[in-house]
Amino acid sequence: MKRIFTAIFTLVSIYNYAQSKAEYLKNNRIDITNREFKFPQQDFNIIGFGAYHGSAKTETVEHSLLTSLTKEGIIEYYLPETDFSLGHFFNTYLQTGDTLLLKDLVSNYGMRVPQERSVETYQKWKNLKILNDQLPKEDKLTVIGIDQLVTYKYTAKHILELLNTDHIKHPAVKKLEQMVALDTTDYSPYYNSYSKGIMKAFVTYYETNSSVFLNSMKNSYVFEHIIQDLKYSFNPKTNREEVIYNNYVHLDSLYNFKNNTQFARFGFFHLEKEREGNNPSFFTQLIENKVYKKERIISIIGYLTESRVLWDHVYDDEGNYKSYTTEGGFGIGDYEKEYFLGIDHLKNTKISDMTMFKLNSTNSPYNDKTPDLIEVVMQDDTSNEDAVRGKSTTEFIDYAILISDSKANTPIEEMK
Repeated sequence: MKRIFTAIFTLVSIYNYAQSKAEYLKNNRIDITNREFKFPQQDFNIIGFGAYHGSAKTETVEHSLLTSLTKEGIIEYYLPETDFSLGHFFNTYLQTGDTLLLKDLVSNYGMRVPQERSVETYQKWKNLKILNDQLPKEDKLTVIGIDQLVTYKYTAKHILELLNTDHIKHPAVKKLEQMVALDTTDYSPYYNSYSKGIMKAFVTYYETNSSVFLNSMKNSYVFEHIIQDLKYSFNPKTNREEVIYNNYVHLDSLYNFKNNTQFARFGFFHLEKEREGNNPSFFTQLIENKVYKKERIISIIGYLTESRVLWDHVYDDEGNYKSYTTEGGFGIGDYEKEYFLGIDHLKNTKISDMTMFKLNSTNSPYNDKTPDLIEVVMQDDTSNEDAVRGKSTTEFIDYAILISDSKANTPIEEMK
């Protein structure tokens, strides 16, 4: 009998708690599609938005967030999930509007995450330029890449932009110039490509003959930062999160991050404010190393439902693009075999296809030591259950956005 009463009590408790979460969400939801949408917090150092990659409305959500925050003059720097030199040339696009450059930047930007090598990402940057052009001069965004190196192509171009190579006759420099001029090589840093050999030879020559470069360098701080990024890329054991954090801390001297608010667009994990097991994300490292207090960092995560994502690019035997595939089950986080714990609460209380929920109020039931929206329940694979057990949603994130009925991204190769 005691067991029966215990079971009944447990079921009633679970039901009541679910009800309290549902009621809480109803009272703390915002329709992002509303033209009057205003992000409810303004006092922070860095704000991050991320979601599973490859779905079109994710870019719409980001644009709405940026529109609101830039309207208030809050954001100074935009930190996309890319490296320093690609970020530099994205700034060039924002200044010039060169769409041929933009298409190539998106193609290279997507080398790490192919789902972002898409028409939607291309259009996102076009919309960002329109937004940026409308801002007062003192409020315009600057793009800064802090991620691990994605491609040697724009790193090589950036180096040559910073140097007067007429004064440096060494073969390591000439081969770098020739590689960029021909633009026919594989620029991948992920294996021992031809370009990696060229970059290694250049770095070796620079480090043993740095005095040769002294009078030929436009910005020594930026140049040294690129050299360090290259050295990270040569080491296969380099931890990506450590690189992101180290780059951020190093670039603080140049951009004064502590006094200039940033918007970071990264994948889900990088923006978690608490460890999953022993793995500290970029945001977690900012907190643990006391760069910022936890409340000065805002994490917003997007969740997909009834949506599709770009899945595979299909190539022929010669490596030429043929077609692509999409997914509506795996890859969206709302599937019977792979779903976020507690996502039903968002689905049952949404008010539009892009509904934001504020989770971090003082009285929030998401402070309950249950990892709703963080734990991924997996039927046929290992989940992160053990890594997040006993931790609250609000230890990881501050806002959730439910994105519904989104179509998959389209590969940039499909753009005419």
